[in-house]
Amino acid sequence: QVQLVESGGGLVQAGGSLRLSCAASGRTFSSYAMGWFRQAPEKEREFVAAISRSGISIYYADSVKGRFTISRDNAKNTVYLQMNSLKPEDAAVYYCAAEYGLVSSSANQYNYWGQGTQVTVSS
Repeated sequence: QVQLVESGGGLVQAGGSLRLSCAASGRTFSSYAMGWFRQAPEKEREFVAAISRSGISIYYADSVKGRFTISRDNAKNTVYLQMNSLKPEDAAVYYCAAEYGLVSSSANQYNYWGQGTQVTVSS
């Protein structure tokens, strides 16, 4: 069992930056691939970024490539999402998720989810 708690969301102007954090409970954090997803009002949840257990393999949605950076610190049981050059269309609830296995961009592969953190981007 893994419990995930996101933090770092908030209100930012377009062009600004935020760093999201996701703290995981348990001693086997390094056994889980981690992902970030987001869901805007009246839209489906979409993939943002994912990182493998070791941190070697990283994937991004095309819409955030070059602006967002995912990273993890297995010693701190934490995964991060650095978001730069934010756009109004980035506004959403951001969720982190854990998958006991290979890294994936498919939400269906993730076993555990956090409660989400709101990101609002003003134009």
